[in-house]
Amino acid sequence: MQTLDLVGAEAGVEFGAGVHLDARRAGNGSRVALVLPGAERAEENAAFVAALAKDYSVVAPSHPGFGRSPRPDWCTSVDDLAYLYLDWLDRSGLTDVTVVGLQFGGWVAMEMAVRSCARIGRLVLVDSVGVKLGGPLDREIADLFAMPRTELDKRLYADTSFALGDLAHARDEDVLEVARNEEALALYGWEPYLHNPRLRHWLWRIRVPSLVIWGGQDGIVAPGYGRELAARIPGARFERLDRAGHRAQVECPAEIAELISASAA
Repeated sequence: MQTLDLVGAEAGVEFGAGVHLDARRAGNGSRVALVLPGAERAEENAAFVAALAKDYSVVAPSHPGFGRSPRPDWCTSVDDLAYLYLDWLDRSGLTDVTVVGLQFGGWVAMEMAVRSCARIGRLVLVDSVGVKLGGPLDREIADLFAMPRTELDKRLYADTSFALGDLAHARDEDVLEVARNEEALALYGWEPYLHNPRLRHWLWRIRVPSLVIWGGQDGIVAPGYGRELAARIPGARFERLDRAGHRAQVECPAEIAELISASAA
């Protein structure tokens, strides 16, 4: 059985520039997967990390400002996050790393890959944001910050039983993590809203095997966006999971882990 350990920020993984992050580590496979999360709670990704750890050694940090990870004052952009993780890959000496970007983490993963794929062996994007594909008046990403919690849950999950539900009845630590994650998401992605307008022009630089996975019931970013995103990345394959919403790895952890492992076979 694979173990899943939570490493506290104080004694956690140093990702460069003196930044120590909360990180989940699991598995002992010869292949390494760096899992970059979205704005979900770390606990929500536990089943996915455990499933992926059957074939990989997995490192899944919480980004600076998310969860229990501190954020240095200078770390204010997705560019900063991309360079932070690229620096960690360089210092670690790892090669052929599978970078898995979940939602907001997919944006970070793409920013990494267009800069350097020297240590990246393959790229996996799950219901990613980060790219503007349509015109300036086309709304491609629903406004997460403007909708009631009940509506947001319906858009995030095909099965709302996966959602935290009424925050008034949730544990204090869960509410605090949700609030901190949403605050950090706004910091990194408020304007332009959850995308880099220049990124689409550099997707051709992603020169590693790429897999784009999408929840068929994603109410934040429609599957059509995912299919078009895959078409913009050279050689990328698109997979749709019909019974999942925006956080597909939460609802279909085993299926997504299997797709990732199969793509590397």
